[in-house]
Amino acid sequence: MATTADLRIGAVIKFNNDLCSVLESEHRTPGNLRAFYQVKMRNMRTGKLLENRFRAGETIEFVRVDRKNYQYLYKDGESFMFMDVDTYDQIPVDADIVGDAAKFMKEGQEAQLALNDMTVLSVEIPTHVNLRVVRTDPGLRGDTATNVLKPAILETGATIGVPIFVNEGDLLRVDTRTSSYMERVKE
Repeated sequence: MATTADLRIGAVIKFNNDLCSVLESEHRTPGNLRAFYQVKMRNMRTGKLLENRFRAGETIEFVRVDRKNYQYLYKDGESFMFMDVDTYDQIPVDADIVGDAAKFMKEGQEAQLALNDMTVLSVEIPTHVNLRVVRTDPGLRGDTATNVLKPAILETGATIGVPIFVNEGDLLRVDTRTSSYMERVKE
């Protein structure tokens, strides 16, 4: 057990029987009142943001979380198969743990898994990935208005809004955090 003085950004603590990742931790001493820590956390299971006030010196249960690089292999029903790049061990991960990252994962792509005693807590993919456009409407000649977007289906099945000059077969850089088009990529 550790105390509130050990709180750091990125630490994982057990709070209300859930694992939470610390996003912010601020020590406050308001006037003649007792000191406290104002902590902003994200629930690792649900993704909800939480805020709590801990008394200074209060004991907190920290959880050891290992982050390791894995390679995405394939989807098998409701689970995704990942392979450890060092030992070649394969591990299944449920679709609800992968979440929205599944829209931008293609076979052979690297991902970082957060593990606690061989239990996968979260899957993090790179913030920018290069994906090919499989289907989109052709842009019409003369359509040069700025900020006009059309839907495009990517090779992973995700649909995003792209500028009208993007055609089928183009390789795009996509921001996985916002599910948005960034730029075309030269091959």
